[in-house]
Amino acid sequence: MVKETAIDNQQQPRRIFSTKPLKFSNPRSAKHIPIILLVIATICLKSQPSLSSSHPPPPPPIPILPIPNSNQISWQLTEMAMFFHFGTNTFTDSEWGTGHADPSVFNPTSLNAAQWVNAAKDSGFSRVILTVKHHDGFCLWPSEYTDYSVKSSTWRNGTGDVLRELAAAAKIAGVQLGIYLSPWDRHEPCYGKTYEYNEYYLGQMTELLTRYGEIREVFLDGAKGEGEKSMEYFFEDWFSVIHQLQPRAVIFSDAGPDTRWVGDEGGVAGTTCWSLFNRSDAKIGGTDTDYSIGGDPFGHDWVPAECDVSIRPGWFWHPSESPKSALTLLDLYYKSVGRNCLLLLNVPPNSSGLISQQDIQVLKEFSDIRDSIFTLNLAKNATISANSTRGETDDSRYGPRNVLEEGIYSYWAPNGSISEWILYLDFEEVVTFNVLLLQEPIQMGQRIIEFHLDFLNEGGEWEVVTGGTTVGYKRLLLFPSVKASRLRVVIDESRADPLVSYLGIYFDPFSISGQVSKIFNGSEVLQQTTRRNSSSYYV
Repeated sequence: MVKETAIDNQQQPRRIFSTKPLKFSNPRSAKHIPIILLVIATICLKSQPSLSSSHPPPPPPIPILPIPNSNQISWQLTEMAMFFHFGTNTFTDSEWGTGHADPSVFNPTSLNAAQWVNAAKDSGFSRVILTVKHHDGFCLWPSEYTDYSVKSSTWRNGTGDVLRELAAAAKIAGVQLGIYLSPWDRHEPCYGKTYEYNEYYLGQMTELLTRYGEIREVFLDGAKGEGEKSMEYFFEDWFSVIHQLQPRAVIFSDAGPDTRWVGDEGGVAGTTCWSLFNRSDAKIGGTDTDYSIGGDPFGHDWVPAECDVSIRPGWFWHPSESPKSALTLLDLYYKSVGRNCLLLLNVPPNSSGLISQQDIQVLKEFSDIRDSIFTLNLAKNATISANSTRGETDDSRYGPRNVLEEGIYSYWAPNGSISEWILYLDFEEVVTFNVLLLQEPIQMGQRIIEFHLDFLNEGGEWEVVTGGTTVGYKRLLLFPSVKASRLRVVIDESRADPLVSYLGIYFDPFSISGQVSKIFNGSEVLQQTTRRNSSSYYV
């Protein structure tokens, strides 16, 4: 007798397919067996892991600190904001009111806030900021804390509210709203009494931030005339209350906390301009302008710069003054937005309560010129390549073609094993251009320290066209016209592996070698043919 073993007792494996021949009631069904088996085999193969996907894609690079918060990113994306200086000064032909003007002088009989907002929106400005109280202390809203306001004027029989009308117009137009509440107050009797005035100021600020919908920017400064009363402002308390009541608002001042003054009122940033900054090294009303204009490559805080300038010589409207030309505004655009800043352009309403038609015409021309230059990106006609790409060379997540997609959330990222980073542009035919645009994905930090643009000359050698230092959100370089079919952008130095979110090549027929041409409306533009030493290209 044979004994059973453990192996004998184990369950035999179940057959998946029978070894017996298949029988079909309909013989024609047998013809479909090969097709059925082919489909089953295809499904099984597709369910297996692909060899090409055996290596997971590389994750995004680590951001390099500091980085902007979401409010700062939203602020930077607007690029331009419009300032409205308006008040009793508009009617007294003054800039700094004494605080003693009779409120009855304020009577803008044709005030139309929708006209202000449309003038801004139609010319490409997506945020407006109103001086709700300037240094003279006159309030453009009926504050409960003072009678020195619109409620004591003859306008709207004392029932008007400029801010309310502007807020309503901005909401309808989809334009963001900001306010400027001057800390210096030449009318309020308690000014100079530290605790009493700080309470007064915060009371007014709370009115403004709780009664007019969403406020996206609060503009503050430390302006005060010589010989005025000594006053300590509780800025940190103010900042906390503002952020508490309006979580999406950014706060502007000489020292941030969210955006900083560039250091002049000419609308011009430094050719090197970092969003990095040390708030501890800055003081509102006493910041070193050289530090403000350039920022700090070793800064621990993200505080980008704002360039404020008026379209007219004064900040308030004066009948004897005229606006800057559209080409002058274009030059300011290059030197503010094109240098990693926001352009805050003041366009003061006149004594009728309207933006002057002369100013509106200039704004329209400014908008038309920008559209004419920047609508056509010549780089989109080029084949883009790079000397290195993060991960696989065909990984679209970080490939060089990303630099042709507008916005900051897609970008080219190089491999981390190289020390020089190059983007190549190959055109099928020669192109003429005189503007380079570069952008970084600022949500990943500001990285690029120095870069330059080359073209391949007729001798087959790379020749420098232009170059610069910081990039940040946006860098525009204007230079004499160049004709070429092959270009390269070289990142010479960077705080970490450089990332480029957008690259543009444009032709600007209105500006010649950084100087605004007087020729416009389709007239012939003179060509610059001067040979230059490559060292002069860095601007």
